[in-house]
Amino acid sequence: MPIIYNAATTLNGFLADDHDSLQWLFDVPGSDDAAAETGSFLDHVDALVMGSTTYEWLLKELGTPEEIVIQHGGRPIWVFSSRELPLPESSDTIRLLNGAVADHLPLFRKNGDTIWVMGGGDLAGQFFDAGALDKIILTLAPVFLPSGRPTLPRRIDSSQLTFSGQRQVGKFVEVTLDVTPTP
Repeated sequence: MPIIYNAATTLNGFLADDHDSLQWLFDVPGSDDAAAETGSFLDHVDALVMGSTTYEWLLKELGTPEEIVIQHGGRPIWVFSSRELPLPESSDTIRLLNGAVADHLPLFRKNGDTIWVMGGGDLAGQFFDAGALDKIILTLAPVFLPSGRPTLPRRIDSSQLTFSGQRQVGKFVEVTLDVTPTP
């Protein structure tokens, strides 16, 4: 039933560079090991939520909506977008949603599934704003970027975050935080 934001980030808090590239991440030695850990996390997820920029990046990298479905094990994928995007022809596994995250919470909560907010940072922030973000898992890469897409563009005070785990994966450090909703 938890809604979890899990993302790789630079040490100074960026998910991607100014051009939505993740090349900085793939250039880190051992990034394949960190990617394998993400695959392990996926094994414990029932459904995914992402924004249109993340979805379009996956389309560019994987080639087709069908390949996105395959790579994510056929799990339901909800994409927040205000415009039409390519969808698999023979599957309703990927669904487009429009509007506020808060309006769609009953859809995410109805089955008690574990939901992965895959990206981006503003979408994760909208889940936080709605009081629905339960956990944040950040994989910190030993990289600094001068600018880019912020990891989570919200102020979240320390009273709302509790460290619940950390571990090293090669050159990366994974930090887990439990989130307490705003009263």
